Amino acid sequence: MRYGYACINMQLSYPQQYGGKEKGVEPITTNRSMIRRTFDNKGVVYASEKCLQNARDLDQIIDWNVMYGYNFFRVTSNLAPWKSEYDWSDMPDIEDIKWYLHSVGLKASTHDVRITSHPGPFNVLTSPHSHVVTNCVKDLTEHGDVFDMMNLGRTPYNKINIHLGGAYGDKESAMDRFCKNFELLPDSVKTRLTIENDDRASMYSVRDLYEGVYKRIGIPIVFDYHHHQFQTGDLTEREALEMAISTWPKDIVPVVHYSESRRKEQLDESIREQAHSDYVYDYIDTYGHDVDIMIEAKHKELAVEKYIKLHLTDHYNDIPSTKSYAL
Repeated sequence: MRYGYACINMQLSYPQQYGGKEKGVEPITTNRSMIRRTFDNKGVVYASEKCLQNARDLDQIIDWNVMYGYNFFRVTSNLAPWKSEYDWSDMPDIEDIKWYLHSVGLKASTHDVRITSHPGPFNVLTSPHSHVVTNCVKDLTEHGDVFDMMNLGRTPYNKINIHLGGAYGDKESAMDRFCKNFELLPDSVKTRLTIENDDRASMYSVRDLYEGVYKRIGIPIVFDYHHHQFQTGDLTEREALEMAISTWPKDIVPVVHYSESRRKEQLDESIREQAHSDYVYDYIDTYGHDVDIMIEAKHKELAVEKYIKLHLTDHYNDIPSTKSYAL
């Protein structure tokens, strides 16, 4: 069982605040971007420079993860700023970018680090609008391209995870569109794609995804514990978890997502109940199943370490010391 974090390493991204470093230490981060006006002024050359910096720092984050025993990591979906506006071949730094991405994949393979991604909510294959679907296919294809450049396997082990998107007042028709539009995706995406239950009563439960998508096209379901509280599909937590697990290939450990409510953590009723907390506190019950757990908490790897320290003392004692990063 692995415990992972998503996209940002707090100690490397904020070296003074969380890493115990002196002023002047450069952040290591993979989310360098720019506003639209900057892209319009500086174009693909500047975007290529930012992407190269992001790829280089991703390589360093993987080094850090290996050093400190974090073997499950979600990469950013914003590696290449404004990527929808140009092709990979337009980027002056593409060969260096490929080198770093290949290095990331090689290290992940060598050190058994599971790499996944979670493209943004604008990826809506259920949309009745063709331009939305076209943009979704393009964005997901770029995620598949990145994983191919890392030389990652084309299986859900390296999942590209999305939500179905809108129900548009008719879930059955929306799921039918999803299944049809799935066929527009390249193999680099189809073979890695997973779907996740939602956190609104009007959206998709695990049962919806199982009956309306998995039974038709066989996409594995990622169970989100927190989301399940808001849309149960008349299933208990255990029933929903086990239904989702049953959709995964037998030779691949399923992924689940876990988070807790920021409203509860901060004792502030004005906070949206679905918002994620900084840390997670409750024991994660997998009901005896072997799963890899992505902890979706705002304090990222710090939240993973705190959880392990709270609930898995023996495992915590096996982790190399990170006290130099002021954990």
